[in-house]
This record gives sequence, C-alpha cells and structure tokens, in this order.
Amino acid sequence: MPDTPDNQKLFPQSPEQKPGLGFPMARIGALIGLASGAVLGHAVAACAGKGSGEQTLMRSLLPLIEDGDIVLADALLANWCLIADIKARGGDVVMTQHGSRRTDFALGTLLGAKDHVVEWPRPKQPTWMSVDDYRRYPQTLRMREVEIAGRILVTTILDPDSVAPQALDALYALRWSIEVDFRTIKAGLEMDVLRCQSSAMIEKEIAVYLLAYNLVRWSIASAAALSDVLPRTLSFIGAKRILLAFADQLRRFPRKRLSIMLAIVLASIASLRLPHRPGRIEPRAKKRRPKPLPLLTLPRQLAREKIREIRGYTRLKVAA
Repeated sequence: MPDTPDNQKLFPQSPEQKPGLGFPMARIGALIGLASGAVLGHAVAACAGKGSGEQTLMRSLLPLIEDGDIVLADALLANWCLIADIKARGGDVVMTQHGSRRTDFALGTLLGAKDHVVEWPRPKQPTWMSVDDYRRYPQTLRMREVEIAGRILVTTILDPDSVAPQALDALYALRWSIEVDFRTIKAGLEMDVLRCQSSAMIEKEIAVYLLAYNLVRWSIASAAALSDVLPRTLSFIGAKRILLAFADQLRRFPRKRLSIMLAIVLASIASLRLPHRPGRIEPRAKKRRPKPLPLLTLPRQLAREKIREIRGYTRLKVAA
C-alpha cells in the first residue's frame, strides 16, 4: 500500500527493509467456501507484531463456523486450541500434522495401516489466554491421525467406515483451491497493490475488492446452477470479462426485458469451462525476465536530490 505515515502506523513495513525504502503491508486471512469459492469472512492485520499471526486471524473468524462445517487448513493451523474451538462449534477439521507434534502409530486405537485414534492432552495455558477461558477447554481431544501419500493428516472425523483414508486425502487435496482463490483476488482483481492513503480507507478498499470478488462468484454460481455444473469448473477471469463487457447493457436494458439479457450473460458464463487438470504440477519460477533496473537503496526524495546534484554539476561543467 502507499508509504504514508498513517498506513505505516497500523501496517508497518517489514523490519528487514530500510526506513524510507519499504512499503506498508497487510496480512489478510479468510474463510472461503470450497464449493463456490466465495469469501465467507475475512480479517486484516499487520504483517508483524503481536496479534498479527494467521492463528489469531483464524480465531477472529471462528464465529462464522457452523454445525456440520469441515475446515480444511494446512499444518500451521493444526493448533490444539483452534481445533477444540472448531469442535465446540460443531465443526470438524482436516489438516496436515504440525511439524512439532510427533506421531506414533503404535499408540492409541488402531483403525488400519497407519491409521489410528489418539488422545491429544490439553497443552499448557497460553500466555494470552485467561484462566477461566483455559479451564473451559476439555482435558483431551480425540484425534484421528492418518499417513497417506507421504503426509500425515489429522482430523476430528473418527469413523473409518464413513470416511476412508483415501477420502481424507482427496478432500485435503482440495485445500489448494484457497491458494488459487487468493491468487485470483490479488492478480485477477489487481488487489496485490492497494491505493488508499489512510489505514481506515485501506480496510474499506480490501472489503470492496472482496465484495466485487463475491459478486463474480455469485454470478458463476447462478450460471452453474442453471447449467447443472459445478461452480469450480467455470473460469473466474472469463466471468469477470463477460460481466464487464455487458455492464453498460445491463444498466440500460429495459426492466421488462432484463431477464433475457441476464439469461444471455449467465449462459455465456456457463460456457467458460476450465480444462480438467488432475495432478497438475507447475514449477514455482517465472519465465518472463524482469527489467534490468537497479534497486532503490535510499529514500526516493534523497535519490531525486542526488540526481539533481549530478545534473546541475554536469550543466556547469558543459557551460564552462
């Protein structure tokens, strides 16, 4: 976001960057619906400092979890207290095992090959948690641990007859959708660089971006329902382009005939099928080379003054 004092106050730049050379940055956490891709809720924090971590953002989104929901998340959120909070709200989790937790399949109740149920004891009271809140947690959590496809999954879904290890693996593989969704929001909607000069307006700008994203997702879901296909099989970028192309016509079209135009738009969106790419793998590397410009190593104002000094010296030397 723009390097203004107000933005720096709430969203300070990385400590690895020199003063005057960095930009304020925000961390955004979100709950995204797996079926539709819609953002169900979001939270914004600074990229560093107390209360800015992904676990803290997730705790602020816990009221959005309802009975019967399943939360897919990576190992960073496989936290005992978070899982207990989700379970208390009637939800379940499917996550990868946290790197600090040791899995021993010789313990617990064996359900199958490298598949068992164990008791996770309550950890020590976190420093940020009150005594009363800590005492509300149960003494243990019953968790299922499964090793499949080279990784260990942890879940609160304990019945192996209703959900086999292969089903858990297939479900967790769908978690990658949220990474694609965030890329779509940042790159497809050009939200990676924000424009507002104050922190209050920055938060509104983020909210408006996510509102626009959800409106496109709503259009995709409507088109998918009419065409009997899954919303995830339709192109977000293509849908956005169609909505922009038809925007003026939708505003000016007579109300009595608006349903005809809407049907045309939704049918066009429904035709934007994504190719089926099972097991797709891409290198995390860029083919396009960046422009060979040097990095700015001092504040921009000082760099301007330095250029003026050099140019002024050159003009005097030529005049002489």
